[in-house]
Amino acid sequence: MDRPVTPRIAIIGAGPSGLSQLRSFALKESAGEHIPEIVCFEKQSEWGGMWNYTWRTGLDEYGEPVHGSMYRHLWSNAPKECHEFADYSFDRHFSRPIPSFIPRETFREYILARAEQSNIRRYVQFNTVVSYVDFDSEKGSFSVQTRHLSTGKRCIEYFDYVIVAVGHFSMPNIPYISGIETFPGQVIHSHDFRDARQFVERDILIVGGSLSAEDIALQTFKFGAKSITISYRTKPMGFKWPSKIEEKPLLEKIEGRTAYFPDGSTRQFDSIILCTGYKHHFPFLADDLRLDTNNCLYPSQLYKGIFFQNQPRLIYLGMQNLFFSLSLFDCQAWYVRDVLLGRTLLPDTSKREEDMLAWKTREEQLEGKEESIDFQTSYLKDLAEATDYPLTNLSLDATAATFKIWVADKQSNIINYRDKPYTSSITGTKATICSTPWMETQNVSNAGSS
Repeated sequence: MDRPVTPRIAIIGAGPSGLSQLRSFALKESAGEHIPEIVCFEKQSEWGGMWNYTWRTGLDEYGEPVHGSMYRHLWSNAPKECHEFADYSFDRHFSRPIPSFIPRETFREYILARAEQSNIRRYVQFNTVVSYVDFDSEKGSFSVQTRHLSTGKRCIEYFDYVIVAVGHFSMPNIPYISGIETFPGQVIHSHDFRDARQFVERDILIVGGSLSAEDIALQTFKFGAKSITISYRTKPMGFKWPSKIEEKPLLEKIEGRTAYFPDGSTRQFDSIILCTGYKHHFPFLADDLRLDTNNCLYPSQLYKGIFFQNQPRLIYLGMQNLFFSLSLFDCQAWYVRDVLLGRTLLPDTSKREEDMLAWKTREEQLEGKEESIDFQTSYLKDLAEATDYPLTNLSLDATAATFKIWVADKQSNIINYRDKPYTSSITGTKATICSTPWMETQNVSNAGSS
């Protein structure tokens, strides 16, 4: 891949992965190194991506699709020790130990504090939506069309690289259920779930069988739902649910308020929440630049899980199914930085294809969560070892072990797993135990208290 002498880089999105990319370059600049010209386009008025809570659903004030899926009382559903920056620990930010599970406000504060200290706001154009990206073969660069949401001003700029950092949790996957149009109650996707308190004393049907179904079931139970039925497609989560929560195979149809299940049973419901996942959705990209993938650990079109094989100047961050999150974004961002600075050279097309196939073949042989955790751990090692990102194999192995303990703790007691303390693989600090059990904590303002 030829590298321009003074490249221009467009980063689309100032959420966690985009901020990781900006920080990676800013650190080199602060060390006295010359870096490319960088412009980051963010359609929201503030950075933070998915961690920005809004009461809005559907469309925002500018008629743009609402990006975020954050709900009011969300807490982290994995230990914070599994989502710790290697170069900015929780100890460094909070100056004291805090519990392992923290509210959204506290987690967002941690992410944005590192961004503020990185002096990277100067790169970001807020309230600016990217409307179309294409590769101009004559110019040898990307044409990026943008629109400023508050002024309406449109602009076309040219860049040597485009980094897509918009995540893949904003376009709901909404399946059709026979008869759902006859249901007289509320039907929403988890993308539009904002507050569990609206489901007090309601009989709720949750369609889905993964993390969002698990967490929204617990949220609505916590805030007083009358009953929760989780209808899964492939297999039950199998937790030791309280009596108000049950799992049933995927419903066959709906007639009015009545849902019919494969075992011959029926239930009546007041509300339906579709926890059916998201689509990788990039309407702003030309057809030949769009990543086409399901939610997996290694998207087949991306070399190193990052570089678009057919046009490696197009870069995707964070497109994987995530166990690791912040550290994965950092490892990818540092690797991208070194490629764009010429420190790391990409191999030719055939060698990239060979490497991608090896990872994908390995992924297809995985069985169970523990093997998936080990796979993603190996992936991060592969990236981190090639850069100066301060994440060691020892720390990664320790974090993987924490993930596995967390998985076991949820199986042991899904109700109180958030009350357990874990140990940081970065600092060795053990978390405190929150004075109030999570199931009894309903006010997010006491975030991080011990």
